[in-house]
Amino acid sequence: MKLEINSVEVEDTYCEAFDGIYTRFIVTAKHKWLLKKAAYSATALPSTVFGEAEGGVERWLSPTETPDGRIGAICQIWVQKTKNFLDVLMREFGKRIRQGILVVPTTRVFNATDSENKFDAEINVGRCGDGYEWEEEMFGRKVIRIPIMFGEFIIERYIGYAEGIAGGNVWFFCESEEAALEAGEAAVEALKDVEGVITSFDICSAGSKPETKYPEIGPTTNHYYCPILKDKIPDSKVPDGVKSIPEIVINAIDLESLKRAMYICMDVASRVDGVVKISAGNYGGKLGQHKIYLRELIEKYG
Repeated sequence: MKLEINSVEVEDTYCEAFDGIYTRFIVTAKHKWLLKKAAYSATALPSTVFGEAEGGVERWLSPTETPDGRIGAICQIWVQKTKNFLDVLMREFGKRIRQGILVVPTTRVFNATDSENKFDAEINVGRCGDGYEWEEEMFGRKVIRIPIMFGEFIIERYIGYAEGIAGGNVWFFCESEEAALEAGEAAVEALKDVEGVITSFDICSAGSKPETKYPEIGPTTNHYYCPILKDKIPDSKVPDGVKSIPEIVINAIDLESLKRAMYICMDVASRVDGVVKISAGNYGGKLGQHKIYLRELIEKYG
């Protein structure tokens, strides 16, 4: 039976998703422009494929939703689930907090991960106070107060981490770049209402493939699905009339949240004029620990 959502064709395929480790935290600031600078800086440059970290802003918070009564954001940072994941997570967390948030005036960081597993932020962030930092009870939490030239930086001492699912994705086959941007933006905006979910690239313009001519540089373009190559290669998989294929990559704190987020992406994108087909990226089932079938999502949530 032909698979569709809102009269748009859906390829009967699946995406591969991966086990990952995340930390979820709240950043607050006095002013909106400072908050955005800190949240975006700390979560920029996804790079788990290079053994580092990727991140994203889950949602923005009002003053009534934060520990210190200021505006805030929930952010996530992810690393691959490897034997030394905790060392990598602490290193990456420290780097992103110190260089992305601490340097932005008036910022504070609080734990938002619901987990018994925690690491000590005094080790990788607090010690940048060069021994002049101290621990104190504030906002009902145990925090470290770090003196800096602007004033002080406050971070909750113990930050939680947990296992989640990374790399869920959906593809939109579009008749134009304009339709691709509209569909991608609609999907990203819709996911801001889904708790525990981030889009690490937002609208990703360059889906990758596992095989490459240049393994030393990491993932390269998925040439089978590059519209500009349709008439230049014999094995193009781009349908006639398709000019742009954006990808939405999703990380979530659990499998159910990821599946629901993928369906929401398909639902909202399928309502955009110029979206002619929806699919997902996989690697023949060889890489990801989890297969998420688009047919099952439509049957369950549609």
